[in-house]
Amino acid sequence: QVQLVESGGGLAQPGGSLRLSCVASGSIVSINDMDWYRQAPGKQRELVASITSGGNVDYADFVKGRFTISRDNAKNNLYLQMNSLKPEDTAVYYCNAAIGTVVAGLKIRRRYWGQGTQVTVSS
Repeated sequence: QVQLVESGGGLAQPGGSLRLSCVASGSIVSINDMDWYRQAPGKQRELVASITSGGNVDYADFVKGRFTISRDNAKNNLYLQMNSLKPEDTAVYYCNAAIGTVVAGLKIRRRYWGQGTQVTVSS
């Protein structure tokens, strides 16, 4: 069984910083793309940033220059450094990853979600 667990959320002031972490655990054979999503109250979940297993990154326009996604492949960890936070960054942040496992001798790859971590930006 595979689990993604996020941590690092909390309350930050406008202009402040937070660092989110996500750790993948379980019977993992491989991890491909890893992403951060967020969902604000009353809004749809949206993609924030992506990183491939090779380290190629992509960002939503609304976080470019402020957020940095990174990963530690040896530890199956994903990170999101968030700087210059704005009140509109307030949301639940979710980790998502394409993970390969072996079930009954068959290699299966599917996407998994974490439970989310709350980020609140307010003075």
